[in-house]
Amino acid sequence: MNKFAVEAALGVLANNMRIYVEAQMRFRAIFKVDREEAVNNVDRAFEAKLEALHTLYDVTRSEISWFDFGDTAVLIGMRNAIHHRDHPLFRSLNSAVCLDGEYSNADGAALLLARHKMVGDPPIMMEHHFKLDDFRSRLDPDASSPHLLTFKHIVEARRRYKIIADGLAFEKVFEIGRENRFPAAQIYIEMLPVFISATSRVFKALLALGIEFQGFDAEVYKQAFTAELAVDLSAFTFRMLRLHGLHQT
Repeated sequence: MNKFAVEAALGVLANNMRIYVEAQMRFRAIFKVDREEAVNNVDRAFEAKLEALHTLYDVTRSEISWFDFGDTAVLIGMRNAIHHRDHPLFRSLNSAVCLDGEYSNADGAALLLARHKMVGDPPIMMEHHFKLDDFRSRLDPDASSPHLLTFKHIVEARRRYKIIADGLAFEKVFEIGRENRFPAAQIYIEMLPVFISATSRVFKALLALGIEFQGFDAEVYKQAFTAELAVDLSAFTFRMLRLHGLHQT
């Protein structure tokens, strides 16, 4: 492991995490003027976080078992899917509602939004939802999907998806959706708690490896993600979102 490369990648990730927060903070004001710019700013900032996390994976995979945990594994899979974009998957909820018009002919449609519980329930106002079934459609080798990743090693692919689905309790969300008659296309999962969990896991591993958190952003996030924030990946809060045209209530 190249310590210099790891610390540089860590710094980029921390910078991109701050930029994402800033994009979220500006979202409402920009949305009033230009909804396309507002949605795209946040989505591109989220993708930049995934790219930076993947770079950190590249330079630490000899030391950190990224694919042994659902949170880190799913973010690598999601990044790869978005990076290659040879499919229509992993469009954010804001993009689906405000830009793509996915629900434009379903006035009053109800969506089920699932969010992993934060330990201690700290106030986190930001949200970034993706369709839960997209993960199965892209990453589950046993799914009947035209958008599946082409797997070289099917046994390993099954193992990785099971780690993701079990580690993030996907079936619990699908079950709640089925019980309440939500089609799979109308079930979304909030990915920010998953990102927090994965980042916390990786940052703690980096500390144990003696990696220095250099720069203001890295130092600030070091404290938050190693000593303050925690996520219960087995528990959820649910809410229903009813859509009226392009407006959410």
